[in-house]
Amino acid sequence: MQYDLAVIGAGVVGLAHAALAVQAGLKVIVLDRDARANGASVRNFGFVTVTGQGQGDTWRRARFSRDVWAEIAPKAGIDVLHRGLLMLAHSPLARQVIEEFSADAMGDACTVWEPDQIRAALPYAIGSGLAGALHSPHELRVESRTAIPKLADWLAAQGVTFQRGAPVVGIEPGRVRTSSDTITASHIAVCPGHDFRTLFPDVIARHAPQECKLHMLRLSDPGWRLPHAVMSDLGLLRYRGYHVCPSQPALAAQLAAEHPALIVDGIHLIVVQSADGSLVVGDSHHYGATVDDFAPESVDRNILDLARATLNLSKSEVIERWIGVYGSAERDAFIETPDPRIAITCVTSGTGASTAFGLAQDTLQALGLLP
Repeated sequence: MQYDLAVIGAGVVGLAHAALAVQAGLKVIVLDRDARANGASVRNFGFVTVTGQGQGDTWRRARFSRDVWAEIAPKAGIDVLHRGLLMLAHSPLARQVIEEFSADAMGDACTVWEPDQIRAALPYAIGSGLAGALHSPHELRVESRTAIPKLADWLAAQGVTFQRGAPVVGIEPGRVRTSSDTITASHIAVCPGHDFRTLFPDVIARHAPQECKLHMLRLSDPGWRLPHAVMSDLGLLRYRGYHVCPSQPALAAQLAAEHPALIVDGIHLIVVQSADGSLVVGDSHHYGATVDDFAPESVDRNILDLARATLNLSKSEVIERWIGVYGSAERDAFIETPDPRIAITCVTSGTGASTAFGLAQDTLQALGLLP
């Protein structure tokens, strides 16, 4: 059978390619070596983050992706569990940064909340030094473990063909070879996640990618409900969009001096809530050409200490832990076309859920499949 597009990889980036392609009337097949999604696409917060994404392409892709998620989620039976973001500021300098950001074009529709507004929305917020918060209305959150399978099922119902347990062993223009079959497709989109060595390793190596390992935890129902996702002001360091703020370097120096252990572990707090009331909490960042599978308790303890210093978690306990791995490089993502009919799309910043549909649009346009 002849396909218009063969997508290699059934993670969120690959599924986004399939979604835009099938909606454009193309005949699509998705190939994946695993029986089900088990990588970064299901080991994350399910948090589609717009505010704070890097200026330029990443922010543009995130806004587009958020809109596509909002359109597709109800069609695919995916619940949007909450919307919006509160970035808590725990010092006058952090308050200055969020004020600068809200006044910038990158802070479109964002507002600065006063402490009394925060406590009205989050009466379980902790910290006498709470100086304010940046409220963004743009974000949405899904449960990634169930959202990715539901998205794949919905795509199958739209006519996308899936072949799982089909490791790809070779690609050439017009043809994809798996361990047991040969697929013919006029165009090919390679979405390898953090596998930088199997397909087109020489092309990918130009971007000098690494692996990033992160610790994630699930806590039991705390007895309250989050109206929005919550971040600590350490996120003002990690998210590149906040680097437009003139006071951000001074805040980075202050937080490095105040929280050296958190900086070493690359910790910045994100807390989101699931339908059953449990909280997904994280995360940390450790880098290497190949990261190990070990999870030091000290890292989890640092994440939990920060979470407990931010929100009242006296009724919560850890009920699950896991490790996530994704690609990391100087750029947030890249698209390479070694042939006019073949594209390689890699997210190298942990922004896959947030930017996948925008990346897919750019890729399909580069292949000439979308206007």
